[in-house]
Amino acid sequence: MKFLGQIWFDTEKSSKVTPEEWAAVTQECIVSDDQWRASGHMLSALALYEPEQAVTLRVRNGTVAATDGPFAEIKEHLGGFVVIEAKDMAEAQSIISTFPILKYASIEIRPAYSIKDGR
Repeated sequence: MKFLGQIWFDTEKSSKVTPEEWAAVTQECIVSDDQWRASGHMLSALALYEPEQAVTLRVRNGTVAATDGPFAEIKEHLGGFVVIEAKDMAEAQSIISTFPILKYASIEIRPAYSIKDGR
């Protein structure tokens, strides 16, 4: 079964993390991701740039409109995601609980399914 882990950062707190701390945790994450990839559990992992680099699309009156950055003031922002393979939620929690990024973020775990396969 596939699970999505959404990595959420407290925007204010994460802005205070030093470049040296980010570099260290990035290296820890690379090692952790590689180990889970080798075991067959890690399917995908990506970090996201800051929300200020985002573009938000909406349809208004039948026309697509683009807005730079996040739509509203945010206290937390999505900083990345992982897709893992696990037998159930308990195993997904066990795997994701080892991720070094948890020192700086929370991770929401959700079961995932393919739209073509339905629920």
